[in-house]
Amino acid sequence: MTHTAATSHRSSTARLALALLAMAAAWPSWGQRIRDLPPSALGISMPALSAQAAAGQKAFDANCASCHGRFGTGSDKGPPLMHDIYNPGHHADEAFLRAARNGVQQHHWRFGDMPPQPQVSDEQLVQIVRYVRELQQANGIRFKPHRM
Repeated sequence: MTHTAATSHRSSTARLALALLAMAAAWPSWGQRIRDLPPSALGISMPALSAQAAAGQKAFDANCASCHGRFGTGSDKGPPLMHDIYNPGHHADEAFLRAARNGVQQHHWRFGDMPPQPQVSDEQLVQIVRYVRELQQANGIRFKPHRM
């Protein structure tokens, strides 16, 4: 390798190393940036929430969002609740309550079974369902009779 080629190679290697270090330093902030995205960036219209739904949003964020995504948009761990399959005619409020209390076997998606969520109180579950329903309503998901 000539002196010029060796110098160029070392320079390229140094630039690559600096770029990797910069990316590694920024890595923890990527998750924060995603969490800070407004609902509109995720394709969600955010309504003015009732007091019960606002409490439900806090409980959802603390207990459900890690699998069902911010604003119920889904993740690699759980399905999106902002999907028409979860309209009240197909999944009544009671279905949400039972799923959280007892767990539920995989049936619409391939995320595996949902385990029970014993850390969530009955009051929080009602608030979470209110939040999901108000969010669904604002995003065009409405009651449709279920047909088999």
